[in-house]
Amino acid sequence: MSYKVIPTKVHGVLDYIVAVALFFAPMLFGFQDVGGAAVMIPMVLGVGLAVYSLLTRYEWGVIKVLPMPYHLVFDAAASLLLALSPFIFGFQDEALNVWLPHVVVGVTVILVVLLSQTEPEEKEQMAM
Repeated sequence: MSYKVIPTKVHGVLDYIVAVALFFAPMLFGFQDVGGAAVMIPMVLGVGLAVYSLLTRYEWGVIKVLPMPYHLVFDAAASLLLALSPFIFGFQDEALNVWLPHVVVGVTVILVVLLSQTEPEEKEQMAM
């Protein structure tokens, strides 16, 4: 039994939701006044996620040039940076609403990557 239980179609929806949430995280969690990396990291990663999602070869891609396995590598790297950013950039001593969203979202997306399928279902069905 495969542990890859999240179809690419679901992963794609999550991509766009997380991209928007990351971009607006400083406002949503009330840390926009902290400035610096605490604000810039989620916003830049949100824009980046939206861009490479648009370029991914899955159901929600628009210009389908990026294979899903590479997309997942980008997701994992960006999520690791997000989760570690409070400690790398030194804002771990700020209030919980500043650093905790970075860690929680980063770790959660890493889990989503580990559970995501690497090929769209239509492609799998065509191979049968």
